[in-house]
Amino acid sequence: MSTTGFVATHARDAVFERGLRSFFEYRDLGFRQATDGRVVAHVIRAVPGAGFASQPHLHETQFQLVYVLKGWIEFEYQGQGVVRLEAGSCVHQPPGIRHRELGHSDDVELLEIVMPADFATREVTAVDAA
Repeated sequence: MSTTGFVATHARDAVFERGLRSFFEYRDLGFRQATDGRVVAHVIRAVPGAGFASQPHLHETQFQLVYVLKGWIEFEYQGQGVVRLEAGSCVHQPPGIRHRELGHSDDVELLEIVMPADFATREVTAVDAA
């Protein structure tokens, strides 16, 4: 039996870096390397005191899951309207769904799993929540 691709990460070794959004920090969980780029998984947390701004956008993905570990976050989704997620909430964002973040708590932490690991994000003109 092959153990290629096995990965284990621990909170004590956590390193957070700035990423896609300047008001968030991202902790890579090592899935990109373990899956040869098929999946990325990271913990996202708010940057204390960072200014927040979000434009309508979409991600070119095959799969995207967001699970709230701590705090709350609110999104506006195309065809769904406003969705508030709190600790323990989970959302599947279908490929290409237009959305924007409306706000989050200072202590928000999220687990995000996305396929593929290298996905494009495009800004769009409106969410069209109808």
